[in-house]
Amino acid sequence: MSVRPQVLVVDDDAVNRKLLAVAFQAEGFEVIAVSDGEAALTQVAKALPALVLIDVRMPGMGGIETLRKLKAQAPFVPAIMLTSHGEIAEAVEAIKLGAYDFLVRPMENDKLVLAARRALERQQLEGEVRDLRRRLSAAGDLTRLMGPSAQVRRVVHQVEEVAPTPLTVVILGETGTGKELVARAIHYQSGRQQGPFIPLDCGALPDALMESELFGYEKGAFSGADRKHEGLVQAAEGGTLFLDEIANLTTATQAKLLRLLQERTVQPLGSSRGLPVDTRIIAATNEALQEKVAGGAFRQDLYYRLAEFTLLLPALRERSEDVVPLALRFLEEASLELRRPVAGISDEAKAVLTAHPWPGNVRQLRNVVRQAVLQSESIMVQAADVRRLLERSGLKPAGAAMGGTSLREISAAAIAEVEKQAIIEALRASHGNKSEAARMLKTDFKTLHLKMKRYGLQRD
Repeated sequence: MSVRPQVLVVDDDAVNRKLLAVAFQAEGFEVIAVSDGEAALTQVAKALPALVLIDVRMPGMGGIETLRKLKAQAPFVPAIMLTSHGEIAEAVEAIKLGAYDFLVRPMENDKLVLAARRALERQQLEGEVRDLRRRLSAAGDLTRLMGPSAQVRRVVHQVEEVAPTPLTVVILGETGTGKELVARAIHYQSGRQQGPFIPLDCGALPDALMESELFGYEKGAFSGADRKHEGLVQAAEGGTLFLDEIANLTTATQAKLLRLLQERTVQPLGSSRGLPVDTRIIAATNEALQEKVAGGAFRQDLYYRLAEFTLLLPALRERSEDVVPLALRFLEEASLELRRPVAGISDEAKAVLTAHPWPGNVRQLRNVVRQAVLQSESIMVQAADVRRLLERSGLKPAGAAMGGTSLREISAAAIAEVEKQAIIEALRASHGNKSEAARMLKTDFKTLHLKMKRYGLQRD
């Protein structure tokens, strides 16, 4: 007998709980309904549900706070937020915290049930991909994940050297070379592996929010600060905080980060005292940080505190022997995730992939392979598939003339096109659901919306 998926309904309104229970029971779900966030977390501690539906506006612990604690307690359980108000700020916050969707009442039952089924399907696929990635990691760690070249082996050796030490690390490399992957490898090979690894893209948040997000704030620290908020530095206590694109930090935030590194204390906004923290910092940038220092855009003293150990990641064009192994790994992942029966890459297609300069690096290669898997009409990815995708992106396969365009312009155009195609693919896979697309792309709803506008994309 098949087990019915269990849905946990969290809503302070008894009528809403009853209506949701009836709707989901009619579709073959088992339903447990509770009236507040505390009861929901207690229930999750007893047995993990397949899905959680959370009302945003509840007395006591509100829906957003319930979601925050749910994700800390059970990060892989999908959650759908329900509200009668449809506040954009709440929707953005919910998606940032990992909600699958944010739906506004009144809504049709079939729409809600469809969203629930899609959330469960996405959770299952993500679980399979996580299992695949764990197997890959166990089989060969960075060498398997980044490639077998001598350049990668040199990076692996450097990671093994620095991981067990307390040194602060700066990772340098072009966009798409795998800086976060290397940062995670350092964390998981260190004595902090049982602690959290928290990544932050320093270019993804407005300057006004960066300090409060990093260092936290006290209640009443500024207008709208109606509760105490723990910053990411404290959230990463005992673990690692990865600051990607650190060159984007303002000089004021740089000064606070320097104080953190020197004194090992963090002072939340609105607080008069520093709090001791034990958090390792790993920073990364795709810019020449020393040039930023020379130009006065980045503090020299902070640079030297950060760069106790420096790792330079080679571009993919400098290690062409890694292209095919990476492409085959991406194909295996995409075939599983997209449910496409594509078994391999033809020898001619491998030659085209190997010869291409890949200005967008590994990220661009991954996107091309995923699109080829999605669109291939054969059991094998063919050379014509690869050429068509490269030409459609505005990048001719290697050997074609570039017409005098500068390398910087070529790289910028390539990265923009790769980003655009990734958004298109995510929107297709999510059937136009921007919340789900943002989650698939590991970005926030607002960033996705702005990039769609920049590239002239619509949900349809």
